[in-house]
Amino acid sequence: MAKRTTNRPQKRLTFIDIIKGNFLNRDEIKTHYKYFLLLFILMMAMIFSNHLVNKKIKIVNALKEETEEYKSRNAYAQSKLIKVKMESQLGKEVAKDSLMTLENHPHKLLIKLDSTDAKTK
Repeated sequence: MAKRTTNRPQKRLTFIDIIKGNFLNRDEIKTHYKYFLLLFILMMAMIFSNHLVNKKIKIVNALKEETEEYKSRNAYAQSKLIKVKMESQLGKEVAKDSLMTLENHPHKLLIKLDSTDAKTK
């Protein structure tokens, strides 16, 4: 005598069954394994692409910091260049008036008055 197939209702899928992985043993999953495999591959591709995007973001941030450093260096060099140009222009104007730049700084003269000299005057 052949076995009689009985359609017994499967128990409901609960959250704990999903956590434990018991849902993988159900008959519905076995018939549609290709779709679940496709979902798994798509999720792995999404995780990998997210990882690559995070790497690129780190590289972009490092390059932004580097460009800010170079911009500040450029601004400093330009201000220094402007000063040098102004000094050379000033040197040309002074040379027209036949003035020379000082090689030694001027000395400060201190004059002390004696109290005796102040009374006699």
